[in-house]
Amino acid sequence: ATARLSTVPGLQLIGTATHKVAVLSFTLAGVHPHDIGTILDSEGIAIRTGHHCAMPIIEQFGLAATARASFGCYNNAKDIERLVAGLHKVRETFGPAPMVNGR
Repeated sequence: ATARLSTVPGLQLIGTATHKVAVLSFTLAGVHPHDIGTILDSEGIAIRTGHHCAMPIIEQFGLAATARASFGCYNNAKDIERLVAGLHKVRETFGPAPMVNGR
């Protein structure tokens, strides 16, 4: 999932530890996480958005909120592809990703 989400223009993963649980927090340049959640919800894709009970660290990163996808033993590669396709739809809705860190 990490590798596939990294292909979405403007997507920044928050927390890139080598050993971590099946949770990916991210932002999408130029799009508020609540808008990401709303569009994905309309596609039948459930994620969480907000502070995730971690407001101090979210603020330390200088973020308003993040989007978070959680994966369980029942998820498969098709679910990851649906998420990526949904994120591309979000990107299409809000236009090209703004430049971040020169890319």
